[in-house]
Amino acid sequence: MASPELPDCGSPAAVLAFAQQRRADAHAAEVDVLRAALAWADLHPAESIEPGPVFGWELVVPFAGEGAPEVAEFAPMELGAALGISTDSARGLMTDALELAHRLKRTWALVQAGKVPLWKARRLAQLTHNLSLDGAAYVDGQLAAVAGKVGLVTLARLVDEAQAMFDPDAAEKARLVAAESRRFNVHTAGANHDGTIHVEGDLDLADALDLEAAIAQRAEELRQLGSIESLDVRRSIAAGEIARRCLGLDLTTEAGTSPGTASAVKPRRVVIHVHLSDAAISRDEAGIAHIDDTRSVVSTEQVREWAGNPDTDVIIKPVIDLEQHHHTDAYVVPDRTAEDVRLTQPTCAFPWCDRPAKRCDTDHVTAHDQTGTGGPTCSCNLAPLCRRHHRAKTHTAWTYDKTDTASYLWRSPHGLHLVKHRGETRLVTAHPPG
Repeated sequence: MASPELPDCGSPAAVLAFAQQRRADAHAAEVDVLRAALAWADLHPAESIEPGPVFGWELVVPFAGEGAPEVAEFAPMELGAALGISTDSARGLMTDALELAHRLKRTWALVQAGKVPLWKARRLAQLTHNLSLDGAAYVDGQLAAVAGKVGLVTLARLVDEAQAMFDPDAAEKARLVAAESRRFNVHTAGANHDGTIHVEGDLDLADALDLEAAIAQRAEELRQLGSIESLDVRRSIAAGEIARRCLGLDLTTEAGTSPGTASAVKPRRVVIHVHLSDAAISRDEAGIAHIDDTRSVVSTEQVREWAGNPDTDVIIKPVIDLEQHHHTDAYVVPDRTAEDVRLTQPTCAFPWCDRPAKRCDTDHVTAHDQTGTGGPTCSCNLAPLCRRHHRAKTHTAWTYDKTDTASYLWRSPHGLHLVKHRGETRLVTAHPPG
């Protein structure tokens, strides 16, 4: 039975036609959002702000490449708040819009005509961001007619060619920078209830081959020792064993030893803050544990497995009563009070921002005044704010109140009202007044 929301879709041809139309509508809507981002950038040019006398004042920032206009640094914050995305995502939207409109004009015209997918045009804009103005024009001229037909590899290859042609010094610099872009990421923030996470990276070829050989060798040893796990599981176990083996070695050079000599030492301590309720601690029922460092949850059985490892050093810390009121007359926030704030609000208190609270400043919601007329240094008047949003709150018309221990009501310069509660954001007013 056809959905009532699908008009006149009683035949296969009608369903396909409806899907095509809705896809075209979605493309047009996405292009309109990019147009809005461009208009928002135009409303916040360099002339819209004045350099302030205080360190940390709002700056003028070149979002896109050479030839595109500069924009007020804090402009993406309110756009992101309205769209329900982070400040970084809003800045990326504005950057791509500026790059297309000012440096990739032919491609931008084709996007608006529906001939080039917006996602591909935005990816091209991100690739050309560091090109000179002539290099970006070259890419635009070469790709405009076929941008909707070629793959991302071709786009990237042409951008590399343009850089080598129009800015050979930058091409060499980029080659050197590429060597510094190697990374290896362990995505602890993505841990799921089963206690598994994703690991990925970009390594030097020689290092990657050595790592592969080590993991393959240990996985085979596990099989020979009787492991009945699949090859993939054995490889994952092998990676953990190799890590623990390295943590147990002291590779520093000491007097009387040759460089790189390994000696057995006590493993380095890796601290994981696990929050358990009384019910979760009981063996009589299953439960979940909250991992403070990764903002994820795992099963209590997984915690017991970790704690049962003979190499694990378990430390029980006193419970912090998050409802307890901490107060001091000083401006500086005591460590215990700051920890209380971070545990209550695990991320930056600004809407849609997910930077961990432990990497944020501890802000006085109502500015502290040692004369006694300002806000106090107490749990009820503190919030974690990342440095960027802390600066915006201090130097712009963004304001907020702490409505309870873990809730913050924000007001944007143009009248948006948003609530941030324990990492979750919602719009109170869907549209600004006026």
